[in-house]
Amino acid sequence: MNALFILIGISILIAAAFLIAFLWSVSSGQYDDDYTPSVRMLFDDSLIPMKKKSSKQKTKNAGRKISL
Repeated sequence: MNALFILIGISILIAAAFLIAFLWSVSSGQYDDDYTPSVRMLFDDSLIPMKKKSSKQKTKNAGRKISL
């Protein structure tokens, strides 16, 4: 039973240490992103999914030849 109390105490100490480290990193600006907003206009919009053509449109245009 004593081992259980020791393990609970140790786990509370470790959890408190992680909480303190997280709060310190937030207050020191670790998660602030100053770079991305300044270059966001340079990113491509190619990540937006394009609409897929239906199978009817694919077969309709498949037989056409392109002349230059």
